[in-house]
Amino acid sequence: MNLRQLRYFIAVAEELHFGRAAERLHVSQPPITRQIQALEEQLGAQLFNRTPRGVELTQAGALFLDEARNIVGLLDQAADRVHRASEGGLGRLDIAIFGTAILSFIPRIILEFKRRYPDVKVVMHALNKTAQIEALQNRSIDLGFNRMLTPVPGLAIEELASEPLFAVVPDPGPFAERSSMHLSELSHEPMLLFPASRAQGFVEKVTGLCHEAGFAPNVAQVVGDGFTAMALVAAGFGVCLVPGSITSVSMEGVKCIPLEGMDKSARVDISCIYRETDPSPILANFLEVARGLTH
Repeated sequence: MNLRQLRYFIAVAEELHFGRAAERLHVSQPPITRQIQALEEQLGAQLFNRTPRGVELTQAGALFLDEARNIVGLLDQAADRVHRASEGGLGRLDIAIFGTAILSFIPRIILEFKRRYPDVKVVMHALNKTAQIEALQNRSIDLGFNRMLTPVPGLAIEELASEPLFAVVPDPGPFAERSSMHLSELSHEPMLLFPASRAQGFVEKVTGLCHEAGFAPNVAQVVGDGFTAMALVAAGFGVCLVPGSITSVSMEGVKCIPLEGMDKSARVDISCIYRETDPSPILANFLEVARGLTH
């Protein structure tokens, strides 16, 4: 028994006429007749009674019609799912994110991707930079978002956007009424840095900018993330610098102030990282969406 026999049988059963079934299938009648006869021999049952006006289903034929439709329907569904999977429209995408990057454009990218590809299951993971790299290398995630990424063999790093830095100061406080300020004005303030991890690209960025502004930062504490740093600013522990996206979070006791006189070096990137040789069509579709919304 094969799929062609089932399709021929269904056509004849629905048309109740070999000639009309042949027209519907765009084949000549003799092959259909031969395939139906072969099918009846294989099943050991007569499927049709011949009548002067065509054919009619036997009781066995009526029963087999339901089964044949189910079999063909399942095969068609399987073929459709395989085709959609090959084009990246069906499957799963594991994405890692960490810290304040989630406050940027990333939710908008994910929402648009899910709108375009609703049958792809998107799973989010909270992993820091080092853990993202390890997870990509062991293939437990497909893509990561982070800042200040440095080259890693076998991984592609694609910058999607960059953000300006803001000074976060206590409110009330000596700087709270300012609409902008120079970084050098913070030279005597205790500074909170983040993140406290092995991959401290942002810490190095802030430290380097302070040196360029003519002072070495008076580091009061290094904490896990930007939200903790802002909370400590509100508690009077010092000041900090944060990427622009975090300023969308309202926190009592702090004021986020733009920095004056800073060149492009006073910006931080948001990049995605993925395996260079990953052939996944789902990943390709996600990157297409991400580029379309950021470039």
